[in-house]
Amino acid sequence: MHELYEPFLRQLRQDLRNPLPGRSVQYQMAPRPRPGGEFDDAPRSDARRGGVLMLLYPHDAQIYLPLILRPTYPGVHSGQIGLPGGGQEPVDRDLIDTALRETYEEVGVHKSQYTVLGQLTPLYVSASNYIVQPSVAWIDYRPEFHIDPYEVAELIEAPLRTLLDPATRRVEPWTLRGRAVEVPYFAVGEHFVWGATAMMLSELLALPAMQQAP
Repeated sequence: MHELYEPFLRQLRQDLRNPLPGRSVQYQMAPRPRPGGEFDDAPRSDARRGGVLMLLYPHDAQIYLPLILRPTYPGVHSGQIGLPGGGQEPVDRDLIDTALRETYEEVGVHKSQYTVLGQLTPLYVSASNYIVQPSVAWIDYRPEFHIDPYEVAELIEAPLRTLLDPATRRVEPWTLRGRAVEVPYFAVGEHFVWGATAMMLSELLALPAMQQAP
């Protein structure tokens, strides 16, 4: 590992062991107004569980993480930007295992190549009825991605520096499921990163380590 990243990773590991910023920071990037109020999204009793991975890696003297554009399909997340991940299966020991398996299936990066540093706050996604557990990992080099075209329409390599730039955070009026709402999003190139993905990224970006990111 290049010494440039050592202070950042040391702080990031510590941040993930400490109390996390939590839901208040996640909800800074939530569409508003929300049904029932800002913090009243209690999971349904039949909610499924899933895991996603924030895989950080160095490239061109800065840090990136992969996002994926979902294909168009009959479902609530059709054509949206997400993190590699998916629903828990019986073969998974836990939700970290789910995130690692799905990352390999979707973008072709095997768990043997990177180190899991910790987890962020779980997020209930009411639109799909999933409780999603984000995990954070580090790989010392830019991996060779092999996307599954059935699950991934496009791989988006997002610079952490871009996501941290206040100018990247924007808000627009949209109509979602027949309602007029204000939608915060990250503008990453031509892509809008919003919804649950933006909410989980918001917590990652609020960690103290992000102030040390090269």
